[in-house]
Amino acid sequence: MTNQDHVARIQAEWRLERPDVDTSPQGVIGRLHRIGAHLTGELTLLYAQFGLTEGEFDVLAALRRAGVPYERAPGEIAVHTMVTTGAVTKRVDRLEAAGLVVRYRSDDDGRGRVVRLTPAGKRLIDRAFTAHMGNEKRLLGVLGPEEAAQLEEILATWLARIEGTAQ
Repeated sequence: MTNQDHVARIQAEWRLERPDVDTSPQGVIGRLHRIGAHLTGELTLLYAQFGLTEGEFDVLAALRRAGVPYERAPGEIAVHTMVTTGAVTKRVDRLEAAGLVVRYRSDDDGRGRVVRLTPAGKRLIDRAFTAHMGNEKRLLGVLGPEEAAQLEEILATWLARIEGTAQ
């Protein structure tokens, strides 16, 4: 058992204690969970180098991806970052205090609010995103190009089926 990874050791223990239960799903789910935790740690370290949390990076990135004039309504930001509008409000509050975004009333109806990147926010997210892509390339670099492509295809298929978007 010395050459087995953490998940394999846990599975072996369960096989001894509960031989009646199939632990094979744990081989995939457990490893994905551990990889996800490792990746999150690596990504948040990079965001911190730019003075950002993961959530703040997500908001700035969602605004930058919107294209000129780099703005979205808070509800749109929530959709593009997969968080609640309440969480968006807290993130936008911090980003606004830092001078990275501004909020203003919508020209469409005067009631809604719009969040827009400031020039400083655009410069920061452009630098942070470039570093982020380099970091992701480094993290994925432990796999060969074919392995990475296969993994991406498998994960895309699985995610589509889980989310009900598979065709």
